[in-house]
Amino acid sequence: MAISGRTVLLALAGLVLVVLRPQQSSVGLWLCLVLALVAVDLVLAVSPKRLELRREAPGQVRLGEATTAGLLVHNPTGRGVRGTLRDAWQPSAGAGHDRHRLRLPAGETRRLETRLTPTRRGDRQADRVTVRSFGPMGLAARQRSFELPGFVRCLPPFASRRHLPSKLAQLRQIDGRSAVRTRGAGTEFDSLRDYVDGDDVRSIDWRATARRQHPVVRTWQPERDRRIIIVLDTSRTSAGRIDDMPRLDSAMDATLLLTAVASRAGDRVDLIAGDRSIRARVMSGSDRTSLLHSMVTAMAPLEAVLLEANWNRLAGAVNSLTRRRSLVVLLTPLEPAALEEGLLPVLPGLTQHHRVVVASVADRSVLDTASARDGAAQTYEAAAAERTIALRARTTAALERAGATVLDDPADKLPVALVDHYLLLKRQGLL
Repeated sequence: MAISGRTVLLALAGLVLVVLRPQQSSVGLWLCLVLALVAVDLVLAVSPKRLELRREAPGQVRLGEATTAGLLVHNPTGRGVRGTLRDAWQPSAGAGHDRHRLRLPAGETRRLETRLTPTRRGDRQADRVTVRSFGPMGLAARQRSFELPGFVRCLPPFASRRHLPSKLAQLRQIDGRSAVRTRGAGTEFDSLRDYVDGDDVRSIDWRATARRQHPVVRTWQPERDRRIIIVLDTSRTSAGRIDDMPRLDSAMDATLLLTAVASRAGDRVDLIAGDRSIRARVMSGSDRTSLLHSMVTAMAPLEAVLLEANWNRLAGAVNSLTRRRSLVVLLTPLEPAALEEGLLPVLPGLTQHHRVVVASVADRSVLDTASARDGAAQTYEAAAAERTIALRARTTAALERAGATVLDDPADKLPVALVDHYLLLKRQGLL
């Protein structure tokens, strides 16, 4: 039950009666009248239990964008319903105007929309739907809350997609040059063409030359259908925030840009995300047009957990996919203690069969702190920053000695650096 402002005003109107008839019985009579009217209004109000509610799935939305959540309300009774409805969501769902005026004639259905602008990535859950049904005088209302499950999936923002056109242009240039000038290991046959001065005589196809009666050479292109396996670390070290963004989200941005470029190049891209257990898998199939969508959908609900990464399990998941030499990208923070105890012991087993790249999000504030030495306090902070830099350099050197390539760049530069390294491997025929 709930009362409206009209009930309060009606109770205050009794002051006039008290002034005209200043007796204690006047107050009692007026309160009895107000209570009687409230009771009658409450009895005449349609029970919210009889309403039929159905939630429409809002679908998916990128972080920073808005969507609407629909709610269908059906009145199967023979009387109209007048009241209010609140469609509650958890705070991070960013529900704007979630209170709606309800004017629902008998036997009709209304669709109410709540605008959502999520502030966090992942599945943002809906809370209860509360309905207040007022009586004909608008003094009192029956109220009931309904458990109506629902969620909106907020996808990673993919801020680095602005670099996609330039990287695809570089990829086309690499394919064009490689088709003419590259030969040997790491390439595959493309076509035949007439010999011109400067061509390598080792590329001459003697059978085709005998048929055409003039020299013909083979042309080559970079091998397609190469395999790229991306390992996304969701352990405790990925929960740290850099530039007001979790390291895990920055790693997802780099994953999406690399996936978009590599799939356009005709290579297969697989994703493994996990810590002590595998949290998500995306296997590249024949339909590469939907690969990026599958990646985004799989990564959206991932959150960093307060556990150490089990690199034995993650490396085993990589080796279970293929024994063929592939490019393995490990997106993990370059934390010396965690990597020296977890990743370094299993890294030689990976580099023996695959080309391994360790990509990490660097913290600009550490470099800034190391260079600021005005006063005693800043000097001590600079010393701590220098020690952090030295430990990261030691870990980087250990990873490189084990056969891995290390990329340590800020969040806004890591996606570009990772794709540039991939394109460099394509250009040199090493992938």
